[in-house]
Amino acid sequence: MKRLGKASAAAGLAAALALTGCSGQKLEGGDKGGSGTITLKVAFWGDMGLDKLKAEYEAAHPNVKIVLNSGEYNAQHEDLQKKLVAGSGAPDISAIDEGFIVQFRSQADKFVNLMDKGGAEYQSKYLPWKWQESMSPDGKQIGLGTDVGGLAMCYRSDLFKKAGLPTDRDAVSKLWPDWDSFINVGKQYVAKTGKKFVDSGTNMFNPVLAQQPVGFFDTSDKLQMDGGPKVAFDVSMKAIDAGLSANLASFQPNWDQGFKKDQFAVLACPAWMIGHIQDTAPDQKGKWDIASIPGGGGNWGGSWWTIPAQGKNIDAAVDFVKWMVAPEQQIEVFKTVGNLPSQPDLYKDPAVLDYKKEFMSNAPTGQIFAATAANLKPQYLGKKAGPTRVAVEDVITQVQQGKLKSADAWAVAVKEAEKAANS
Repeated sequence: MKRLGKASAAAGLAAALALTGCSGQKLEGGDKGGSGTITLKVAFWGDMGLDKLKAEYEAAHPNVKIVLNSGEYNAQHEDLQKKLVAGSGAPDISAIDEGFIVQFRSQADKFVNLMDKGGAEYQSKYLPWKWQESMSPDGKQIGLGTDVGGLAMCYRSDLFKKAGLPTDRDAVSKLWPDWDSFINVGKQYVAKTGKKFVDSGTNMFNPVLAQQPVGFFDTSDKLQMDGGPKVAFDVSMKAIDAGLSANLASFQPNWDQGFKKDQFAVLACPAWMIGHIQDTAPDQKGKWDIASIPGGGGNWGGSWWTIPAQGKNIDAAVDFVKWMVAPEQQIEVFKTVGNLPSQPDLYKDPAVLDYKKEFMSNAPTGQIFAATAANLKPQYLGKKAGPTRVAVEDVITQVQQGKLKSADAWAVAVKEAEKAANS
């Protein structure tokens, strides 16, 4: 493997994370994808930088074939749950997001316990909370962390200029110290341009919720709608009522078209969002920039690689997962799609810390997101956080579509959240 940086901290990590699969040696066993060929099916969503990693790994491991299955975020988690219950059909390797990790770690017996596969050596490499979030109560580790979703705000500097707004990232950050200020800036933008300011109300709800001390559930998994969810819901309703939302559901075709057709000028931007922007609208290079997020802080997203226990190529899957989370690959993914590693020593590596994203107007993404990750205060999400969030998002979407009045929406959201939490 070629090193993408020379910092001693990451070099130390590389040695600590060394694994048998990196040498390119032949792995035994496998299905009938060819003579002695091992086929590993990997399920995920969005862009996790796997296209390039797949080619590199297959070149070093001629008898391993990686099959990538990128689907819709919610559907991928729902499908994994169904396959785990059925006892067959699950991918060899599955990404699981923070919104669903508590749900799946409570089913640790259905996953390979990575503590039995040399996982203990990884604990000191991760942010403590990141390591713990995928650990079951009885000490089984179901996943190795990929990234964290420290928050910033991505904006179109060219559209801001047309609206008479500042374009310098520091000046833009000063426009919105809080969410009320952000909404006021949005009103100015809409009044000046006649266009929408944000992509959707749900993408207002999620980052605000991520900043709250308590999310949907407390640590006893009791639903807490009157805390953080109410704060975030009110902000999303203010934005919708002010006419700021383009009503574009994330990761759907019309959302992608919204990027291409300049249907909004700003969106909440965890580190992983950069990859989606550049993949969706590559011709907008240099038109995007990154500012601070209103309210400061928060974590939205971040995933783990897990290995369902029903797989037939467990050892090969373990080798591939370990290879993917090694420093070389984590830095490569960061540079390619923006996903910030969850191994804090990499934040000191010049390959990360000094990196500037040319696509994002040479924004110092390494400094921006490393700083957000270092100050993160993680939020307990609960076993039903994923389905509950989907239920509330659906209510917000109904408001945007004119099917439900904002004044009536909170009561409906509470009712739907209770259904999801108790299902």
